Amino acid sequence: MTTRVKAVRTALCFALLAVAFVVMTVLNINTGSVSIAPGEIFRIVLNRGTDGGAASNVIWKIRLPRLLAAAVLGGALSVSGFLLQTFFRNPIAGPYVLGISSGAKLFVGMTMVFVLRYAAGIPFWVVMGSAFLGSMLITGIVLLFARRVRSMSSLLVVGIMIGSICTAITDFFITFADESNVANLHNWSMGSFSGVSWSNLSLISAVVVLAVIAAFLISKPMSAYQLGENYARSMGVNVRAFRMALIGLSSVLSSCVTALSGPISFVGVAVPHMAKLLFGTARPAIIIPGAFMLGSVFCMGCDLIARTAFSPTELAISTVTAVFGAPVVITLMVNRQRLKENE
Repeated sequence: MTTRVKAVRTALCFALLAVAFVVMTVLNINTGSVSIAPGEIFRIVLNRGTDGGAASNVIWKIRLPRLLAAAVLGGALSVSGFLLQTFFRNPIAGPYVLGISSGAKLFVGMTMVFVLRYAAGIPFWVVMGSAFLGSMLITGIVLLFARRVRSMSSLLVVGIMIGSICTAITDFFITFADESNVANLHNWSMGSFSGVSWSNLSLISAVVVLAVIAAFLISKPMSAYQLGENYARSMGVNVRAFRMALIGLSSVLSSCVTALSGPISFVGVAVPHMAKLLFGTARPAIIIPGAFMLGSVFCMGCDLIARTAFSPTELAISTVTAVFGAPVVITLMVNRQRLKENE
């Protein structure tokens, strides 16, 4: 494939994702128990919901922050998965599969249980900090096992077991929590983009944007690292600092998702692989923005299904993402095993 053909394909793919993003935005805003005309939606968005009507409240206070949360967090989770896959040089790695999201869930759960005993509420920055600490702790544990376990399939089993242990500890703390706190923690742990406030979304969006920009800025050394550590060193890359940057940025992105919406499964594994197939390349400079856009569209679509498929009952977002993401992971594992058998 010539350079010109690759450039045209890349441009078409980004254009396609942009169109899909617009379509998902319109569908998410317009679909629900209250149907609102497109012209009315446009007027309300321009006026920032200042008229105070019922339609304005539905769009500005419920649907718009929810769809933006799905877009931002879906993109963040996809980029986080791509960074982990680059770090481990394996397409099956991801924050949910390796137990990193479960670690963030554990620390947030502990914070909710203990702090709410003595306070009426928790500042969101405390929840976000707890999620980051949990992500970093489990990441460190996974890295320790990665040095001893050479097989990626064995490392995935370790990640699943770590996630199960974190879930068990979380359930242990829930046993001794107040009933009201248990309800809050249970609803959050199921995963959902509902209940997002503009203030929380603004903070998360700022952190995610900075982290994604930082990841994009290191895309050139990331390309060298994909060819091996020795090659990266020969190109002047400080491999140790680079690996720390990958893990740090991945943990920041995954903790943002867990803090705001709870754990979301399979997006971080499936979407980067789908982006590589769509763009026909693994170049970080293309895949990072491409995976972010595809992850946004993917999670917006899954959230639309979650809240409308069995309305008025709402599904957990992880239920829907697992339906579409798990087959991709299974396909990856089968293909890797087939390649090993053919070697």
